[in-house]
Amino acid sequence: MLTASASRGHGSGMERQAAIQEIRDRANQVASQVTAMHPLVPMLADQSTQNEVWKALFELTKQVEVVKKHVLRLEKRDESSLV
Repeated sequence: MLTASASRGHGSGMERQAAIQEIRDRANQVASQVTAMHPLVPMLADQSTQNEVWKALFELTKQVEVVKKHVLRLEKRDESSLV
């Protein structure tokens, strides 16, 4: 668990790296859970519901990827500042 100061952006570089890793891990967990829902959608046996669920799963996947991309950019920026 991260400290309150890290959650407010006042953490050290080590706290930031821990937060990056934690966010990455949790984003991967979310992505895994979303992917696990895919084979269940056809079992709903209602096309309009399936269509809406597919759209929602796609949006969830997109947003998780946005989070991962921004965290990766931050991590790369931190690494380049060390050089």
